[in-house]
Amino acid sequence: MNKPHIVILGAGYGGIMTAVKLQKQLGQNEAEITLVHKYDYHFQTSCLHENAAGTLHQDCSKIKIKDIINRSKINFIIDEVVSIKREAKKIRLKNRKLNYDLLVIGLGAEPNTEGIPGLNEYTYPITDINSARFIREHIEYNFASYANDIKKDESRLNIVIGGGGILGVAFAGELINQIPIMCKEYDVEKTQIRLYMLEENTSLLQGFDEELAHYAITSLQSRGVEVIHQAKLKECQDNKVVYEMEGKEYVIPSRTFIWTGGVQANPIFEKAGLTLKNKRIEVYSNMLSTKDDSIFVVGECAYTVNENGEEILPTAKKAVEEAAVVAKNISLWLRNKELTFCQPVKQGMLATLGRDDGVATIQNHKIFGWKAVLIKRISDNHYLYKLGGWNLLLKKGNFHLL
Repeated sequence: MNKPHIVILGAGYGGIMTAVKLQKQLGQNEAEITLVHKYDYHFQTSCLHENAAGTLHQDCSKIKIKDIINRSKINFIIDEVVSIKREAKKIRLKNRKLNYDLLVIGLGAEPNTEGIPGLNEYTYPITDINSARFIREHIEYNFASYANDIKKDESRLNIVIGGGGILGVAFAGELINQIPIMCKEYDVEKTQIRLYMLEENTSLLQGFDEELAHYAITSLQSRGVEVIHQAKLKECQDNKVVYEMEGKEYVIPSRTFIWTGGVQANPIFEKAGLTLKNKRIEVYSNMLSTKDDSIFVVGECAYTVNENGEEILPTAKKAVEEAAVVAKNISLWLRNKELTFCQPVKQGMLATLGRDDGVATIQNHKIFGWKAVLIKRISDNHYLYKLGGWNLLLKKGNFHLL
């Protein structure tokens, strides 16, 4: 009798943690497990804004997958997903095809360009290690080009961030602290640098406590970030950003537009006929797709709600909690037992504002400044320990004092 084949697509927080837990929970004869990921490494998404700003080298955020998984229990394939054929239970990759009995989708989401002209062509999203590294190199290239440019094109020194959510403010906080270092390296006057943040709403960090959001704005502005509220993005070109505010159009000459304004479902999901809600795959509380009882969904691409029916924002912590439920439910499914449910846990909110500043809410307590950053470091280190034990924590953990 053939062993059931479990395929995990994506090695983000949810996918890799599902794989790690399954290799501990299942015996070799219970199932065949295949993990598919486009890179040979897993990366900590919560550190990408630091990689993009140049305050943390990208190698610090990368974790070799072969160092985490037990390759006697898990087949690891480096490839990209092209399509999912649910009726036939087949997955087409760029270089091969796979059959599955159970599928775990942890592919994450994609930047939401919202149909704005030029957004696909001329913006720089922070999505993975490569995009973060490209942003850092692009900013440094423009600093160097300006220093060697007779015409002194100001668009090279104007940096625009689109979207004032957690990623946007985190990147702005890191970058504004890094700018003096880059100015010194490339012989550019700090007063010539302009860092703008465009936010369509009346405040940054939508969903955060009003006092925390106000603190974040004040912190960024005090260090030189020019926050523009109620700014509706109209168009992007290679050397300018156009936005509308109160019925008037404004232009910022810029060659660097970082887009952090939201995500949308991977087109593969819709083509597979999965039910989407608010641009994510709708799931039951046991993390099974509402459309297919052989497909589990985990992490950023899963649409989940709390006890009040409100959408739970995708976070690394949430993805790890979901992975534990998915791995347990796969074990129960293989043993013909009733599946368990993912209990909606009230999520804390956290946003860093640079190396030593941030805001957070933990169990209804408001936290400001370096304490919020310390909480993030503890959380990141705890994740490393859960993923790979003491060896991974000691190898990749952040133990620097603030």
